[in-house]
Amino acid sequence: MTRKLGIWLIGAGGGVASTVAVGLAALSRGLVPPTALVSELPSFRGLPFCPWSNWTLGGHEIRSSDFLAGARQLASTSRAIQPQLVEQVHDQLANWSEHIRPGFVHRCGDAIDALAEPHIARRRTKPTEIIEAIKQDLIDFSRGESLQRIVMVNVASTEPAHDPQLDKLNWEQFREQLDDPEFPVRVSTLYAIAAIESGCPYVNFTPSVGSNLPAVRELAANCKMCHAGRDGKTGETFLKSVLAPAFAARHLQVMSWVGHNIFGNLDGRILDDPRNKATKVQSKDSLLGNILGYTPQTHTSIEYIESLGDWKTAWDHIHFQGFLGTPMIMQFIWQGCDSILAAPLVLDLVRFADLAAESGVVGELDWLASFFKSPQGTALQSFGQQFALLEAWVKKTYRR
Repeated sequence: MTRKLGIWLIGAGGGVASTVAVGLAALSRGLVPPTALVSELPSFRGLPFCPWSNWTLGGHEIRSSDFLAGARQLASTSRAIQPQLVEQVHDQLANWSEHIRPGFVHRCGDAIDALAEPHIARRRTKPTEIIEAIKQDLIDFSRGESLQRIVMVNVASTEPAHDPQLDKLNWEQFREQLDDPEFPVRVSTLYAIAAIESGCPYVNFTPSVGSNLPAVRELAANCKMCHAGRDGKTGETFLKSVLAPAFAARHLQVMSWVGHNIFGNLDGRILDDPRNKATKVQSKDSLLGNILGYTPQTHTSIEYIESLGDWKTAWDHIHFQGFLGTPMIMQFIWQGCDSILAAPLVLDLVRFADLAAESGVVGELDWLASFFKSPQGTALQSFGQQFALLEAWVKKTYRR
């Protein structure tokens, strides 16, 4: 029997989700080659991935936007996608947009609250009410499209840091407080709980806490469900995870590493709020000490420049010490389109998450670490070591 699968995107009207939609539709129709898709590398060919045409899209959004509107904006404003490609798949984007449901706003910070349009965003006083409403939306999507599985992916804006008191709760203690309107749980975690309890693999492509709490890890184990995250590794941090191991392997002493980032999309606008920015900076700045074995002086800045749209630039300045104590400098500039970098990784992740669920894998998918800045389930930060985890899992699971 041919399996039909769904992707449920949190932040369905945003740039990443819209690019995922264009990419999936174009791949399904053979309009584009699979460039930038890790799952299309020779190492992974022959795995039992479902064809792209077997996937359908839905999601939640708190603004007046959908897959088609988002794609057209990327084509016209940011010039990230060719307009003719959007029009070639506009019928599919319009169809998938019918599956988008009003999203939820709950303790996700003032910056995100300000985005939510009152006639769209759904507000509930109790976390349990939100969880049950999300689960019903997933049920409706699954039944309406006759789906065998849904993979939920959070591609929404970054929340402020979560309350550290939540790290001290087990699932029973956590569950008992979900009826309390004052319980300080972020909406990203409510989405994760709803997905896991619904039997849907959950992928957190954002720095928000999502499933990265002891209580939710316990829930996933109880439900025999898998989850992965956090914060998709697309640009500057990807290069850090490649370059830092090279400095370590050559025994060069990194004295300081400074990164300055500018971009202008909706994510940049949200990160202009210091509380949301702190979550992102911590995620981007956490890997060097792990890779190098010591902690150099670091500084990471993120600035919102509206005119850049979906394009981002990062300047990095690396001050290191070589033989005979001689100081030297490496600098690089990374320029890319945020959504174009992120979308293929989202498509890869849903493919691998589906394979994991089909294989009966439970808990955090640590072998997907190479896709994330703050990978759950492993302390490894070197890209080469992380990618080896993925290859090893494939070899072990499919005896290749």
